Amino acid sequence: MKLRILPIALTAIITASVLFGGWFLYRHMAIQNPLQQVVTQYPGVSSAQIAIKQDEVVLKLVLQPDADLRGLVQQVKKEGQSIIGSRQLKMDIQDRSSVQLDKWWSQAMFPIAEAMENKKYTQIPATLESLEQKDSKVQTQTEMDDQNVYIRLKEGQASKFIILPREPETMGVWPNA
Repeated sequence: MKLRILPIALTAIITASVLFGGWFLYRHMAIQNPLQQVVTQYPGVSSAQIAIKQDEVVLKLVLQPDADLRGLVQQVKKEGQSIIGSRQLKMDIQDRSSVQLDKWWSQAMFPIAEAMENKKYTQIPATLESLEQKDSKVQTQTEMDDQNVYIRLKEGQASKFIILPREPETMGVWPNA
């Protein structure tokens, strides 16, 4: 029996194309697009890119200065639970900060780090309010849920969003501060 290489190669190529094409189409249409719609339809989200990996879902976001980050996280977790499943949700927020906001945040970082380390979360808004009184151009907002503390700093059109996990990371650092 003589094996013909051309039909075997064509069959393998067609089979691989159908399998991987179907997998890619399923991943794009059934998983990524619904989550993309949940995120982009939320008020205050300018743009979003989603990367779904085996153990995590990464959202790369551009937010407007008045966006409600805590509300967005809750919405994504609620409506995207079937998609996210047991994966870890990570937010990568594009910084629209200014030199003034970065300088302001560097002053606030030490007392906030101390409050986070000691689990005295009520000190965070008090610290930000005391610094806000010194520089009235900067507006602050703090919110908290069962997993994170959310801080928004705003000065005109410049904004900085910080997510502080209530459970410390392995190195004890904040990945987005």
